[in-house]
Amino acid sequence: MHGPASAGWLLVALCAAMGAYCLLRMRSSLDAQRAGAGGEAVMGFGMALMAVPAAVLSPPLALWWVYVAVFGAAGAYEVVRARRSAHHLHHLVGALAMVYMALAMASGGGHHGAAGVPLLTGALLVYYAAYVLRSGLRLMPAASAGTVAAGGGAVVAHGWGDRAELAGACRLSMGIAMFAMLLTM
Repeated sequence: MHGPASAGWLLVALCAAMGAYCLLRMRSSLDAQRAGAGGEAVMGFGMALMAVPAAVLSPPLALWWVYVAVFGAAGAYEVVRARRSAHHLHHLVGALAMVYMALAMASGGGHHGAAGVPLLTGALLVYYAAYVLRSGLRLMPAASAGTVAAGGGAVVAHGWGDRAELAGACRLSMGIAMFAMLLTM
C-alpha cells in the first residue's frame, strides 16, 4: 500500500482487529450474527495483510495472484448468496474490490507503481463513501430506548459476538479502511 507507514500500520491494526471480532461473531448463538461473519473475517485479515507498509514488507508477486484466487472464489460464492440479501451484494463488491486491488498490485510489480483504472477506482470510492455514510447513520441511536426485533420482542445479547451494534461498527470500520486503501490506488 502506498502512503505513510503510520497510516498503513493503523490500517493493519484496524483490519486485523475487525477480522478477529468477526471470528468471534462466528461463535455467536444468533444465526443473524453468524451469517456472513466468516466472509467478513477473511476480508478483514486480507485487508490487514494488504495494508502492511511497502517499506516493511514487499510481498512476492505470487502473493497477489493468491489474493486474486482467494477473493475471486469469495466473489463467486457471494454471487450465489447475493440473491438472498443486499448485504451479500456488498460482500460481492468487497471481494471484487480486493481482486481489483490485487490485480493492480500484480501488474505494478507489487506495492510500488501499482495503479488501477481511474474510472473503476472512482466508482469504488463513491460506493464505499456512500456505504460508510449509510452505515454511520444506521449506528445512530433510535428514538426508542430499547432495541426491538422484527417480531416485536426484545433482542437479548448474550456475548460480545451477539452485539448487533458492534457488528455494525465493525462493518463501518472495514468500509472506512477499504475507502482508505482505494485512495492509495
